[in-house]
Amino acid sequence: MTALKDRYIRFDWAIKRLLRQKANFDVLEGFLTVFIGEKVKIVDILESEGNQQAQDDMFNRVDIKAKNSKGEIIIVEIQNTSELYYLERILYGVAKAITEHINLGNTYQEVKKVYSISILYFDLGQGADYLYVGQNDFVGVHTKDHLKISRKEEGAIVQRFPSEIFPTYYLVRVNNFNEVAKSPLEEWIKYLKDGVISAETTAPGLREARQKLQYYSMDDAERHAYDEHINAVMIQNDVLGNARQEGLEEGLAEGLAKGRDERSLEIAKSLLDMGVAIDKIMNATGLDEEQIRSLR
Repeated sequence: MTALKDRYIRFDWAIKRLLRQKANFDVLEGFLTVFIGEKVKIVDILESEGNQQAQDDMFNRVDIKAKNSKGEIIIVEIQNTSELYYLERILYGVAKAITEHINLGNTYQEVKKVYSISILYFDLGQGADYLYVGQNDFVGVHTKDHLKISRKEEGAIVQRFPSEIFPTYYLVRVNNFNEVAKSPLEEWIKYLKDGVISAETTAPGLREARQKLQYYSMDDAERHAYDEHINAVMIQNDVLGNARQEGLEEGLAEGLAKGRDERSLEIAKSLLDMGVAIDKIMNATGLDEEQIRSLR
């Protein structure tokens, strides 16, 4: 019974249905605090690209866009299946968020920092880690020092690294996590991968998630909708996985066939140069007469 009680819903469903509600901001705030490394206070949930998606993309990608107490924009996206130009798309999404939240006529001082957190359930490129962070930095070509920028904040001149101004990208490669969850970050990754939340957790957000993201705390209609969502995700992943496997097998077969043909042509050319009769070359290589004569 305890196992049933401790069944938690997936984070993508929580983003779709629960974490947009102010009463549940504490779960999202805890998640962001752990990943960004500073206390995050959500003041608003903004219209996100995921709210306007086509029906056929609903199960593949879920996102939420929030504004924190510093006016910074935070985009959290969950992607279930691979996408060819994924990095280009998140770059576009960040650029769009920046331009959408500055009014015409404002100074560039109004441009806000953007955090982009991508939770990925597919293999993106090559790499051994489960968490990658991308930031802008300006390094001296000759001196190797890191450039600092002077800017005015609240009447005072302060120095900032460009990484504090430019967007920061987090790529969470969930399937690469195979460690024992000890730190708050590892506990969150464990939940994202396996749906497990320790009863002894002290990780920000997960303590609240144990109460608010329980499967059996939903009513019958919500559980039915959730189960249908999970089934749709599984079917989509299965279809795409089979398609990739069939593509690999077909490509391998074509590659082997091409290799055999090329080798047969090489042998035929050598036999022709040695003066062997065409009919004997046909028997030896399986090539037809026209193919062999074209080698002359």
